[in-house]
Amino acid sequence: MSFQRVAIIGLGLQGGSIGLAVQEFLPGAVTTGYDLSPENRARAAQRGLVHKVCDTAEDAVREADLVIFCVPPGAMGEAAAPLREVIPAHALVSDVGSSKQAIAKALGEALPDHLVIPAHPVAGTENSGPDAGFAHLFRNRWCIVTPPEQTDLLKLSALVEFWETLGANVEIMTAEHHDLVLAVTSHLPHLIAYTIVGTASDLEDVTQSEVIKYSAGGFRDFTRIAASDPTMWRDVFLSNKDAVLTMLQRFTEDLTALQRAIRVGDGQMLFDHFARTRAIRRSIIEEGQDDSRPDFGRGDHDGGAAG
Repeated sequence: MSFQRVAIIGLGLQGGSIGLAVQEFLPGAVTTGYDLSPENRARAAQRGLVHKVCDTAEDAVREADLVIFCVPPGAMGEAAAPLREVIPAHALVSDVGSSKQAIAKALGEALPDHLVIPAHPVAGTENSGPDAGFAHLFRNRWCIVTPPEQTDLLKLSALVEFWETLGANVEIMTAEHHDLVLAVTSHLPHLIAYTIVGTASDLEDVTQSEVIKYSAGGFRDFTRIAASDPTMWRDVFLSNKDAVLTMLQRFTEDLTALQRAIRVGDGQMLFDHFARTRAIRRSIIEEGQDDSRPDFGRGDHDGGAAG
């Protein structure tokens, strides 16, 4: 099966990019969209992010066979609940959120009569809003699909095909495993970035102008990540708090070990640690998830802060 009518709730970076990608790579499909913000709806219509921007979420989903919620994790249930009687019974419901267990629970409770197969395209930039979307956001990026037990295999296959058509590489795993993996590969790095940028801005002996003027590449990369949508990331940390706290404890222990090595002058420990982490960077490049150019391969639209 293939999806002919795709409804997108939330027309920011992810939703707008899906809308543009569907129009480019699935030209036979019809897209409708809705955003809670009137300004975002107007801008989405100007940019043509979907074929039709609707004034209500009900109008957007009324004839859909695929509904994708592209709202912050904490708003999933609230956005979905009023649509329970409007979304067609045969329609598949999915999302793009970064924490799967909490979102699966929220959408399942809000739409108990519908099949919900959560998904997470691991792609993004530090930009947000309807101006941030672009059709190739998902090209060569991973999309993790976390189906519930005993799901409809035909619709699962259709969702996998949908994301592959938009350019993504698809991996299927449990929601629990997803949340643990993303806690270390995405959520913890964002927490560190928010922290170190905040620390730099709070230092009394370093003026703000010096932080900006003398920013080295590493700090600039932290500021790029820390520029990500604060509403979304607040919700990510709260909705995936158990996995994040587990990884944060492990990170704290590792940081303490490095602190001790620096204090006692254990150069060998530092060298061994840096050599191991350097190898991880090379593996990421070999996997095609980045490249070795000085700009980290991001260019104008690639890379950025992925949720």
